[in-house]
Amino acid sequence: SAADGCPSRQPLKALPDMFDASPYSVTQHFARSTDGTAVPYFQIGKKELPVNGSSPTLLDGYGGFEISLTPAYSGAVGAAWLARGGVKVLANIRGGGEYGPRWHQAALREKRQRAYEDFEAVAEDLISRGVCSPDRLGCIGGSNGGLLTGNMITRRGRSLFGAVVCQVPLLDMARYHKLLAGASWMEEYGDPDQPGVWAGHLAAISPYHRVRGEACLGAAGDGAGTQWGGCPRVLFTTSTKDDRVHPGHARKMVKALLDEVPAHLGGGPANVFYWENIEGGHGGAADNKQRAYMWALSYDFLWQALAPKTAEAERAE
Repeated sequence: SAADGCPSRQPLKALPDMFDASPYSVTQHFARSTDGTAVPYFQIGKKELPVNGSSPTLLDGYGGFEISLTPAYSGAVGAAWLARGGVKVLANIRGGGEYGPRWHQAALREKRQRAYEDFEAVAEDLISRGVCSPDRLGCIGGSNGGLLTGNMITRRGRSLFGAVVCQVPLLDMARYHKLLAGASWMEEYGDPDQPGVWAGHLAAISPYHRVRGEACLGAAGDGAGTQWGGCPRVLFTTSTKDDRVHPGHARKMVKALLDEVPAHLGGGPANVFYWENIEGGHGGAADNKQRAYMWALSYDFLWQALAPKTAEAERAE
């Protein structure tokens, strides 16, 4: 066998370490979703992690197109988040490919809300295990993951999350199929022009319509009578030259949060932030310099929101 011919392995070549990974470990856990499904997630953090709810924690998710999220070495995550004391979590929610086609199909079209229920279940499990508290918990996602985080903003909001980074997001599900590559995703989400599809499920998962309607603002426009906790501190990032998800999704969502959501519910420029790169396509950056700036901006925003005292002390040094 190969093992007999090679009893030990020797490294041939490797990139230099970007941070010291030895203090950290990766562990797998399971959360129970609304319908009872066990949802796996990976947690990356210090081996001796406190369980008093104090750790700034970043929950990452995608939940679509049969794409799987698994842990991997990242110099950016290590240096910008883990080394500062943060915890990174990858949620393997339905819609992804972690358990094959059936896991993906379980959150297609009219079942899309299952992906969002799964993500919320992971967030709740992190809180119940003492990893973090709602004000120390942030979430991040891009593209379809931006739709995910857009729903996190407009479903439970800041009752569950202290900060959100929403990248190159899909947010207007009434018109997504008319913009750029959107028509190619109708098998995933459904066609809003077909009878019953918009009212049947797409309206309920369209963050742009939720934040402007009774789901978030209530009948009186002040949030009374809703379960929405208000908008967490949020950063939207996009690209003028995105050729897949039109930057108009992020632009109009930001305008709605600035102009239509009352300040006591998290609207306005003190809580809502926006960055649009004029280059870069769907990746949001055209080269390594722009990419470094984008990620430094995102991680620093999150750190200031989720670890304000630590961030203040770091600035004073």
